[in-house]
Amino acid sequence: MFVKINGERHDLWRAVDHEGEVLESSVTKKRDKKAALKFLKKTIRRYGQPEAIVTD
Repeated sequence: MFVKINGERHDLWRAVDHEGEVLESSVTKKRDKKAALKFLKKTIRRYGQPEAIVTD
């Protein structure tokens, strides 16, 4: 998913629990491995190890 901020495209990362509640969100300029790992590590530190990870 992406959003436009001041006319520039940015990527929106979200972590959602099994009930559909948004746990964490982040906006980045790039959608690459580095951004994904940074987001996952931050989310896991805050909420613990997930039972499953689903990407779409």
